[in-house]
Amino acid sequence: MKGHVTIAGLLKGREQLEQIDEDGRTPLMLALYRGDLPTAGLLIAAGANVNGQDKILNSPFLYAAASGYTEIVRLCMQHGADYQVYNRYGGSALIPACERGYTETVAALLEDKNFPVDHVNNLGWTALLEVVILGNGGPQYTQITEMLIKAGVNVNVADKEGVTPLQHAVFRGWRSIAWLLMQAGAK
Repeated sequence: MKGHVTIAGLLKGREQLEQIDEDGRTPLMLALYRGDLPTAGLLIAAGANVNGQDKILNSPFLYAAASGYTEIVRLCMQHGADYQVYNRYGGSALIPACERGYTETVAALLEDKNFPVDHVNNLGWTALLEVVILGNGGPQYTQITEMLIKAGVNVNVADKEGVTPLQHAVFRGWRSIAWLLMQAGAK
């Protein structure tokens, strides 16, 4: 970005809200990368694009979900978050939130019944598969599994090798998760 940009200046002009630096980052993206959530909230309220992606395919919405910034996720959803914008792994906002065990962020995303809970990323994994494969089987991952089931996730979507979430859970010894999956009709 050219010159010194102030928050007051950004809030006055829409064109400045979308200025990008050499890495494709807008002021909103930079605020999120710095963890400056108050500034990010102001920029979103001022009309900053929550879907614009930088050179590594992060968008404010995707990054907020992957970072567990639940209130920013909610703001993004209220300001036009596009569920069809994916990260560099082809994943939706829900997938990294589940993988990292951010229960509050997952709950916020699942508040919208139109969120694509069965989206498959480039690795061939859904949010549920990421919970089972990359999680630790602990209480927050059990809770997220339950939340995904209540949201209507297809518990039988297998990975690229044909291994189901239940098979992964059993192999890893995640008994609570395996039980929840079996109760939901997993095979």
